[in-house]
Parts: sequence; structure tokens; C-alpha cells
Amino acid sequence: MSNTADVIIIGGGVQGASLAFHLAQRGLDVITLEKQFVGAGATGRSSGLVRMHYDNEVNSRLAWESFKYFTNWEERVGGDCGFTRTGFIQIVARDQQDKLRANVAMHQRIGIPSLVIGADDVKRLAPSFATDDFDVAAYEPESGYAMPSDTASALMTAAREKGARLVQGCAVTGIKVAGGKVEGVETTQGDFFAPVVVNAAGAWAGQINKLADVEIPFDTWRHDTMFVVRPPEIGPSHPTVIDFPKELYFRPEGGLTLVGLEDGNPLGESPDSDSDHAKSGFVDRAIDRICLRVPVMDQGGLHSAHGGYDGITPDQHPLLGTAGPDGFYLDCGHSGTGFKTAPAVGRCMAELIVDGAAQTVDISSFAPDRFARGKAIKGNYETIWH
Repeated sequence: MSNTADVIIIGGGVQGASLAFHLAQRGLDVITLEKQFVGAGATGRSSGLVRMHYDNEVNSRLAWESFKYFTNWEERVGGDCGFTRTGFIQIVARDQQDKLRANVAMHQRIGIPSLVIGADDVKRLAPSFATDDFDVAAYEPESGYAMPSDTASALMTAAREKGARLVQGCAVTGIKVAGGKVEGVETTQGDFFAPVVVNAAGAWAGQINKLADVEIPFDTWRHDTMFVVRPPEIGPSHPTVIDFPKELYFRPEGGLTLVGLEDGNPLGESPDSDSDHAKSGFVDRAIDRICLRVPVMDQGGLHSAHGGYDGITPDQHPLLGTAGPDGFYLDCGHSGTGFKTAPAVGRCMAELIVDGAAQTVDISSFAPDRFARGKAIKGNYETIWH
């Protein structure tokens, strides 16, 4: 294999795989360097929700464009992403319902199939849910979830079919710069050369930024999830849900329900810490929380639980664009919401690299220098990590 390319991508998660696919589709010679294997980091631990409900229009547009990939995967990419339509419900507290209505109005203006429904409608959609602590919710009837590892693998396979190259078990140890311009990278498998290097290293992206002398606020955050065996009273499935009042999210998968919490997610831990097991106390808290929303779930049983790490920024939005030496790009800091936007982000980043600007969605508000410019992004309510 030649060690030279047009673009080097650091990281073989869903974001790196999507970018590799879209760059290869544009005819560029791409090498993706992955220190473990495709989807080994945050992608493999993602909850896989596919929905468009955000309080930031750029995120909603990216999710909407990506949704068109997930629902037409074989035609647009090839292989299988495992998309399953369940319908999606966003529950908010009563004092947040005006903001939710404004969000849904924005989604409808974009073209997203979303509407505001009442608590009684939620009860009809999911009879096992407790609905006494909210009045309205957002509903996306076409949304659901996909399988993150399958998604990343399909994107990388399609990229390789178009000529992209993948090197696994290859950790980047240095960024090669001369005259203020990127020349390539140093790795545990030797040097690789390209005039463009993209940091898509997920939770490890902060370490890569340091190698390039890029100083941008960046941290890691941990997210634990569990799977519970659903009691038969709930039925064969249920909607996918983000639940602000109870600070949790959950979705079905076969006879199981995945549950994650929105609170108690530690910041600043090493991404190499144990992720095969959930933190002490997480399972008890998660069981208590899911039983508040779905009381009959107390008759279910624990199947498994684990953790994961992702990169996070101060405003919980990604870093997309140039930073540091010429030719160095960031596609990181997705703060736990990057799976569902990955197809569109990869396309937009390819447009930025090849054409000089993204055309599919304007991602300029996510420019990495926004913190230095005092342009941190603010929404109606805090971003939900999942």
C-alpha cells in the first residue's frame, strides 16, 4: 500500500467512515487510520437514535439530510444500517412546552415530518407509559433507530469499494507540519503523507489536537447504557423516547429496551478507561428512572450494561472546519449526538474540503474558532446526550 494520499482521516468511527465514503465518492484518494477497528470507540457504544428533534436548526437540518440516507441506505450507500422505524417522542416539562412548540414549527418549516401531540395521544401510542407529568410532546412518526456498528461498517465498505484505504491497528503519534502546512502523520505503522489531515478521532480527538498544537476547548464525557428484558405486557415494541422530565432516553431493540440517563455523566475521564462495565450505581438509577415513565417495566429483567466515551465541547456542538496549520481539519466534539448526523456531516465536510464550503447544509456556525470569537452556540434547552 502506498503511504501517500489526498486526504488522511484519523479515526474509523461513523464520522470518519462517512467522510471517507463521501470523499471517495468525489474521486479523492483517502486513507483512514484507525487505532483499533472500525466503530471501536463512541460509535460502537452509541444508542443509535435516528431523529430530527433539536433546538438548533443546523443540527436539525443535518439530521434531516442524514435521515434520507438511513431510510434509503441500500440505494445511497449499500449494505445495511439496520434502520428500524418506531416513531419518536420528545417529552418536555410543562414549563418547556412553548419552546417545544417553537422547535416543532422550525422542523416543519424545514420539511421534517414532526407534530405536537397531547399526553392523551402519547397514551394511545404507548399505553404502558405514565403521562401525568406533561401535557404535550413532539412526535416524529417516521423516526426510530439504526445499528451504529453496522452503519459505520457499511460506510467504510462502500468507501473502500470506491478506492479508499483503511489501516487498522494504527495509532497516530505525531502530525507532520512544515512551513505552517500539514504534510502528513507519524504512526505506529510508519509515516503517511497528505496535504489534508482530518481529526475524526472521537473521544481521542483532544489528544490529536495537541499533536497539531491546536488549542480549542475540548473534553471527554462518559455515557452508560443498559438493556432490560421487556415484560410481555408492554407488547412487541414501543416508541423511541427522549424524556426531559425524567432525564432519560430509551428505545426498543427486539425484546429488549435500551436505557440511558441524561445526568451523572462524568467529564474529563480518560477514553481508555473501562467501558465494558457501567459505573457503580448506574443500573439502579436507570431502573428507577425507566420505571417512573413505564411502571410495568419493574417486571422486566436486566440483560446487560456498559459504558462509552465521546468528545464534548463547551456548547455541546461539534467542531467542523479548519484549525491550526493549513490543511488540518476537525470533525469531532459531536458531544454524543453525532451518529444520527454522520451521513450529512461527512457529505458537508467533503464539500468543505473539495469545494471550499459546504453546500448541503451550512455548517459554518460549527467552525472550531467560534469559542475564541465568543460565538458559542445556544439553544432553547440543553442538548440531550445520547
